[in-house]
Amino acid sequence: MNRVTQHLGTKYPIIQAPMGWIARSKLASSVSNAGGLGVIETSSGEVEICKEEIKKMSDLTENPFGVNLPILFLQDESIVDFVAECGVKFVTTSAGSPAKYIDKLKGAGLTVYHAVPSLAGALKAAEAGVDGLVVEGTEGGGFKSPEEVGLFVLIQAIKRKVDLPIIAAGGIADGQGMAAAFAVGAEGIQMGTRFVSSQESPVHENWKNAILNGTESDTYVLNKTGSPCLRAIKTDYTKEIYEKGSMDMSVFGGVQDLYFGGNLNAAPALTGQSMGLIDEIKSVETIISETVEEFNKTCKNLSEAKI
Repeated sequence: MNRVTQHLGTKYPIIQAPMGWIARSKLASSVSNAGGLGVIETSSGEVEICKEEIKKMSDLTENPFGVNLPILFLQDESIVDFVAECGVKFVTTSAGSPAKYIDKLKGAGLTVYHAVPSLAGALKAAEAGVDGLVVEGTEGGGFKSPEEVGLFVLIQAIKRKVDLPIIAAGGIADGQGMAAAFAVGAEGIQMGTRFVSSQESPVHENWKNAILNGTESDTYVLNKTGSPCLRAIKTDYTKEIYEKGSMDMSVFGGVQDLYFGGNLNAAPALTGQSMGLIDEIKSVETIISETVEEFNKTCKNLSEAKI
């Protein structure tokens, strides 16, 4: 047991990324039941639906689960009060300063980790009083810092300045990646793309197959000179955005058609470079058990290595 598993209350220090529309009760409960921490998203902005998804979790799992609160994108602050009152014990905050809600969340007895893409962000989060950090390297899918810093460099830079438990996120899809993250100071991992391509993921098979068939170089970093900056699969749609060099949130107008209709040119399919490491759709239980087994095997091999 380390600081992350103590905070999560889970068997394994593995959490599922809070992906909009995807990270709901079906996927999150599967992760929690397999010994990790399932996380319910609120970034979709569908506040009442997200509240119902949080309520469903108590019927689907007896194990701990969490909720993500993307501060800048919260359209209805009632979700903060709801989370603080409904028995959730672990929250990740992102996209903004955690200082806005930290007193309310911690006052309700919640453990709060904040997602950071930089050392500067980590220092601000630590000053605000968070319990830990989700450190996001540029390898991951979704919303990114335009300053592309790899996960392992970022973890080491933060560890030199901040003594908080770190959950590593970005480019991790297996036990070898988990062991590598632990080697540089992480105490847990977060996986997104690996769970998007799981059996329990609600997204259309076209997206899952694009992950299986893709390589580590089949993503674009879009809108690096503006906001939001993000990483998504290379498609005709994202190529046009990439070549134009700028975009706004209107590019997500067809997100439902992408996620559930399978049209990969309806919106950016937010996916990390770890797609190049994934070649099979597996159950969440299998993903977690194989990750843990490979992690332990890798650590054993490293302990026996000599130079």
